[in-house]
Amino acid sequence: MKIAILTSGILPVPAVQGGAVENLIDYYLEYNNCHQLHDITVFSIWHPKVKHHPAQQSTVNHYSYIDTTNWFAKLKRKLHSRLYSNEYYNYFIEYYFEEAFKRIKKEHYDYILLENRPGYVCKLSKRGFTNLVLHLHNDLLNSQTPHAEEILKNLKKVITVSDYIKQRVATIPCSSFSPIVTTVYNGIDLNKFKRKSTLSVTRSELGLSDSDFVLAYSGRLNPEKGISQLIDAILLLKDQPQIKLMILGGTFFADATNENSFVRTLKEKSLPIKDRLIFTGFIPYGNIPDYLQLADAAVIPSVWAEPFGLTLIEAQAMGLPTIASKQGGIPELVNDDNAVIVATDHDYEKKLADAIMLLYQSSQLRADMALAAEKNAFHYNKERYASEFFGVLESLSK
Repeated sequence: MKIAILTSGILPVPAVQGGAVENLIDYYLEYNNCHQLHDITVFSIWHPKVKHHPAQQSTVNHYSYIDTTNWFAKLKRKLHSRLYSNEYYNYFIEYYFEEAFKRIKKEHYDYILLENRPGYVCKLSKRGFTNLVLHLHNDLLNSQTPHAEEILKNLKKVITVSDYIKQRVATIPCSSFSPIVTTVYNGIDLNKFKRKSTLSVTRSELGLSDSDFVLAYSGRLNPEKGISQLIDAILLLKDQPQIKLMILGGTFFADATNENSFVRTLKEKSLPIKDRLIFTGFIPYGNIPDYLQLADAAVIPSVWAEPFGLTLIEAQAMGLPTIASKQGGIPELVNDDNAVIVATDHDYEKKLADAIMLLYQSSQLRADMALAAEKNAFHYNKERYASEFFGVLESLSK
């Protein structure tokens, strides 16, 4: 098949600036290159780091870049925002889409794959494109989504990252179309998320000792990720100074260097336990496993409906017992053997603190859970993910 891929229009592919969606695109493109399955063209925003990326050598994966940074592009974006002020997305994304569309319409593609952008369906269907597939990573298509019925009726397939997202799509009144919705769980690179003898960082470099009980939080520092509640839980454990929290992440991706008001609030509330918290800031994705290996357990405290929870699987692949909130798609990924699952209702902070103490006080429980976690993570490898992903696409032509 000949496939065109429209990305989110925010971060480049290959994922030289990070991004969960972009990394997942890389995984199935890598699989496609290895197995020579389909002729795929990815339409991505430009970044200087993509120029010499090894992925550019592929004979089946092709990359078409839209430069959104030069002065001419910025001028055109501004003009676009004034001429078309009521579009589905903001002018930055819409400009990317229109530039990509100019190239797409010059070729014939068997399918156009839309990465996490249901709003693209409206424009493409009105311009005569019918073979549209949506890869849905977030809760962006449900009964409250603008033009939801129009979007769903004009899709050949919706591939969701969890049954939770699939169920959200099914809330659309024309849910008789729900048979077109299929879940393909995400995958990670297990070759990267495994323990090794030499690390890029040590506990002592982070101010941690071997006797500390270290919890790891990995993810963006946003309110919905539950990091504030996790810090509150550590504050409740004021009589346990040996329990430390390592916070891996910044406010956005690789370009985010400045703290926002939320991060400043986190640090202010942490002052009474500042010697027990380590804010690392943004960590390149390739270094995350080294930091996780320093930890005794991981916490995924999301207070929003997490669509999947890649950081959960990454921590489990490193053999870490995990504490995870009962939100969104997370309960689909874990069970009581490999995680402590915590409801986010009343007294959530107290429940997190109790879960932390449960793991801290039982080395046997941690050991059993670590083995079960590593075994669980094996099912979420990138090869299985890519194979199932292409299996769904290929079923459309049968």
